[in-house]
Amino acid sequence: MALARKVWHLLVAIKDGLVLLFMLLFFVMLFGLLSGRSSAASLHDGALLLKLDGSVVEEPAVRDPLDGLLGGGDLAREHRARDVVRAITLAAEDDHIKAVVLDLSQFMGGGLVTMQEIGAALDKVRAANKPVLAYGMIYTDDAVMLAAHSSEVWLNPLGGAFVTGPGGERIYYGELLKRHKVNVHLFKVGTFKDAMEPYVLDKASEPSKEARRALYGSIWEEWKADVAKARPKADIARVTSDPVGWLKASGGDAARAALSAGLVDKLGDEVAFGERVKEIVGEDKADKSPGAFAHNRASTLLAAHPESKKGDAVAVVTVAGEIVDGKAGPGTAGGERIAALIDKATSDDAKALVLRVDSPGGSVFASEQIRTALLRFKTKGRPVVVSMGNVAASGGYWVSTPGEQVFAEPGTITGSIGIFGVMPSFEKTLADYGIHGDGLRTTPLSGQPDPLNGLTPEVEAMIQANIESGYARFIGLVAAARKKSPEQVDAIAQGRVWDGGTARQNGLIDQFGGLDDALAYAAKAAKLDSWHSEFYGSPADPYASLIERLGGGDEEDRQGGSSDLAGLIAARQQARLYAIVAELGWLGQVRGAQAYCLDCPVSARSAKVADRTAWRTILADVLGLR
Repeated sequence: MALARKVWHLLVAIKDGLVLLFMLLFFVMLFGLLSGRSSAASLHDGALLLKLDGSVVEEPAVRDPLDGLLGGGDLAREHRARDVVRAITLAAEDDHIKAVVLDLSQFMGGGLVTMQEIGAALDKVRAANKPVLAYGMIYTDDAVMLAAHSSEVWLNPLGGAFVTGPGGERIYYGELLKRHKVNVHLFKVGTFKDAMEPYVLDKASEPSKEARRALYGSIWEEWKADVAKARPKADIARVTSDPVGWLKASGGDAARAALSAGLVDKLGDEVAFGERVKEIVGEDKADKSPGAFAHNRASTLLAAHPESKKGDAVAVVTVAGEIVDGKAGPGTAGGERIAALIDKATSDDAKALVLRVDSPGGSVFASEQIRTALLRFKTKGRPVVVSMGNVAASGGYWVSTPGEQVFAEPGTITGSIGIFGVMPSFEKTLADYGIHGDGLRTTPLSGQPDPLNGLTPEVEAMIQANIESGYARFIGLVAAARKKSPEQVDAIAQGRVWDGGTARQNGLIDQFGGLDDALAYAAKAAKLDSWHSEFYGSPADPYASLIERLGGGDEEDRQGGSSDLAGLIAARQQARLYAIVAELGWLGQVRGAQAYCLDCPVSARSAKVADRTAWRTILADVLGLR
């Protein structure tokens, strides 16, 4: 019997091994088949279909692909902005592409500067006498801007188009925290440094409102000018000055109202839109369903036109998202990770470096790690140029100071030169429950900082002094970089955020331009005759792509959630609730001194990056002793 059991166990083991081997071979073959779908050989005549389901970002965040396969987690898709722009630009030049189709049914936006870059690429397509057709269910500001650059805009008859403009209200928790006797210790420098005001006030301060008034006004005018130039017939004034009257004039029919205001050209569902595109580009030979038209994905077009690697390398390193300590990212700018990428470009003998910044700032320590890595690159005698995207504020400006030339756009949000530190303590809250602290200290720092029993006056004074020292350092870095006196910088600092146009007048940026302009400048500064851009970052995980596709992740096959007006409102409510949870969670996380943007509330994505250091290390973080 013992021999039979051993033989049986051996047979079971062989069977299990064969099953695993066949499963491995199956997935390898499936991966090859799916990967092959994006090959250059599959490019054919038809439209370039851009299904922008989700948001367009500078650097997509890393997601766990198993979340998508198993139906969990946040499945909102993120599209890399430069890939979208490059695909559209190629569409203008490639003879296979007869039109560009934008499916904005599940579009969640991407920021003013990014929309302008995509809009400029769409203009190139139209200049090449190729139509651009857009379809959506609900158009809001960013989608309205992209649609304005289209030659034909379609709207579902059950949908609508609405222009809200920048701004809105934030939640202020000051009274709530006081009611529960939470003591919020705020240490800051900068009259306009209001990122932490929601935790200590019950409404915005006057300096905060003054700064936002100027910023929003400039951004709003920039948006209206872009839309008016691209689509002169759009009656934005009517839509925004009296939205209720405008809607009622069409009997409450939002789609008819959008048509009457010139925001869209035609009403029709997806099938009707697809049939219209089919008239231009031809039918899909593989798909005979109504509304199916011949098309190529962006990945297919990009694969057919690989970027040149001739000549010397000009490195591009991206700082996107909140700047945090450690190796976080992509999508979040971990200081250690970004510094390592810069050092890799240095050791690879890149002849110049462009730092692409799209960040509201964050950790001073992490920002300094990135800045010093850039200085190491410069010590080799190689130029560093900065290209700012939607936002490069606070810590995003700190990391920009080594740039010998700083490019931005009029709609870029920058500045916010200021520093703060914040931590809550609960001694008064606990006292209400009869919980008190007691003990002996050998020095004023013994047992500090103590979130349960509060901070000693000496510790509070030390932290504030260190924050002030950090601000002076920030001012000094900017003064040296911009060739100004510290007093001149202080006059335009104080935590105030500026639009790109005003920032150029203030001398915080050098000239208007995008990433391509910055690359050309860097190559010229390095005296390169032949060069190519080399992007440094985490490579895409091919197995994550496979699992996404197994879960229905192809860009034209993905199904979104509700896309009518009610669905849009519900989605925004959910996003707002996530933001509130993230903001409250932000207060409780252990952080050192922060250089964070005045008008950049903590995002739910950023809130997932938590510093898990023990509370006792706060003082060491803030004082820069770690």
